[in-house]
Amino acid sequence: MTDWPDLAGRLEEGGHALPVRVYYEDTDFTGIVYHGAYVRFFERARSDFLRLIGIHHAEMAEGAHGSSLAFAVRSMTLDFQKPARIDDVLEVHTSLSEYKGARIKLDQLIYRGEELLVSAAVTVAIITSEGRPTRLPQVLAEKLQLHAPGESSGD
Repeated sequence: MTDWPDLAGRLEEGGHALPVRVYYEDTDFTGIVYHGAYVRFFERARSDFLRLIGIHHAEMAEGAHGSSLAFAVRSMTLDFQKPARIDDVLEVHTSLSEYKGARIKLDQLIYRGEELLVSAAVTVAIITSEGRPTRLPQVLAEKLQLHAPGESSGD
C-alpha cells in the first residue's frame, strides 16, 4: 500500500489546510455544491487537523488514554458567501480559536484559490462514552495547546 503523506492535508503556521475536490455526489441538480457537503468537508478537515497533531479518534474511542472519549459538535455557524461547483478544487483551512476545559472552538474557511466561499465557527465538546463532557487527557491536551492562540488554555 502506498503511503500518501498529503492525504491528511498539511499543518501550516496558524493551523491546517486540506485540499478537497468537488465531485458529482457533492452537488445538487444544478452542479452547485449542496450546503450539507460543506459540513462534510469541514468534518474531514477537523479530523485530519487533529490526526496530524497526534490526536486520533480511534485511539480515543478505544480508551488508549484512559476512558473511552469522543468529540461531539456542540454548535456550528456557517456563512455561505459564494458557491463551489463540480470539479472545483477547494482548500479547507482550520485553526484553533480556543481550547478550554471540555470545549474546543475552531474557525474553518473554504477557499477556491484566493476566493473565500464558506466560513464556519465550530464548537466541539469532548465527551465520555456516556455522553458527559470531560477534559482531554493531559498528553492530548498538551498536543492541542501547541496550536492554541496565546491566551487560551486547557484550564
